[in-house]
Amino acid sequence: TDYFLTKLDVLTGIERIPVCVAYDVDGVRHDEMPMTQTEFHHARPVFEHFDGWEENITGCRTLEDLPANARAYVEALEAMSGTRMSAIGVGPDREDTIVVRDLIG
Repeated sequence: TDYFLTKLDVLTGIERIPVCVAYDVDGVRHDEMPMTQTEFHHARPVFEHFDGWEENITGCRTLEDLPANARAYVEALEAMSGTRMSAIGVGPDREDTIVVRDLIG
C-alpha cells in the first residue's frame, strides 16, 4: 500500500478547495493527464470543490481533532488516490503532525 504526506494547514481559510479530478479534452473526459502533446495542450482541468475550514488546526494530533470539513477533504483525497495517508502536516513545526500510520515498521 502506498502512503503520502500532505501539508493541510496551508489550506486553512480557503472557502472552497478545488481538486483536479479529471481532464476535459474537446468534450471527452480523461481520468488521467493526456499523454499526447496535442491532447495535453487542449486539456482543461475538471475540478471538484470541497468546503474549507476556518479553525486553527495546528494543535490537532489525531484525525478526530480535525474540523469535519478538513477530515472530509483528507478522506476524499485517500479515496481519489487509492492510497492511505501516513502523516498530515498541520503546522509549521515538525511536531505539528498527525501520525495516522507509522512510517517505519
